[in-house]
Amino acid sequence: MTILVTGATGNIGCALLRQLHRRGAAPVRGLTRDAARASFPEGVEAVEGDLGRAESLGPVLEGVRSLFLLSGAGGTEEVVTAARQAGVDHVVLVSSITVQTHPHLPAARENLAAERALRGSGMDWTILRPTQFASNTLWWAPAIREHGQVRAPYADVGLPAVHPADVAAVAATALTEPGHRGRTYALTGPERVTARRQSAAIAAAVGRDVSFVEIGREEAHTWMASFMGDETASAVLDLMGGDVNDELLKVRDTVPRITGSPARSFEQWAAENGAAFR
Repeated sequence: MTILVTGATGNIGCALLRQLHRRGAAPVRGLTRDAARASFPEGVEAVEGDLGRAESLGPVLEGVRSLFLLSGAGGTEEVVTAARQAGVDHVVLVSSITVQTHPHLPAARENLAAERALRGSGMDWTILRPTQFASNTLWWAPAIREHGQVRAPYADVGLPAVHPADVAAVAATALTEPGHRGRTYALTGPERVTARRQSAAIAAAVGRDVSFVEIGREEAHTWMASFMGDETASAVLDLMGGDVNDELLKVRDTVPRITGSPARSFEQWAAENGAAFR
């Protein structure tokens, strides 16, 4: 049974390839736009493809029975159609917890459309709905490296940020073990963590002082809109603290229940990724 991992060079995809390799799941393919530059575990086949051109994925999908797919990474609904036509049996889709917490947001509507396309495809499916990623704090990396400072809004709103490797761990389990088809899993970290505490954890990881300056929504929006656009910046700020609700704040036990291991803390993520902030 060949497993194809899309987004194979991303935060979740890299971790998933490592975990599938450790499990001895074979054969495994990692999809990338540049196979020559890919650094995958030994035995993982690097294949080139563009999710934005689903019609070109035929050779990549040949012989694939299980597919790991990130919603929003390309034309998700078109990729689902291509997978079905290629004979894929099972798709693990990474959607977003906003489908259930903030369904009115544009990105949530797109994720819901992808989920519906997969459920109606005739293939078996597992849907993962992670909350905010611990790796979102990489946005702060340039300012920490250059100024030793974090400027962020909603300093003391605690959110249960999830480690990308935990999303990968649940995906690896769903791809290789029975009992997860037709299931939808909401994924969070083990506890709520504030932006102020995240900044302190990064400071500890890099071994230097990092000051935290709380800013208002307007200033944060101006900065974020410069690289993600106005609409997306507004939505992300709602999720960071401007429009939280009990469903978004809820800490869930899905990761340990599915994987048998405790969910990783933000401090662990910071310790593993300190080099990005030095």
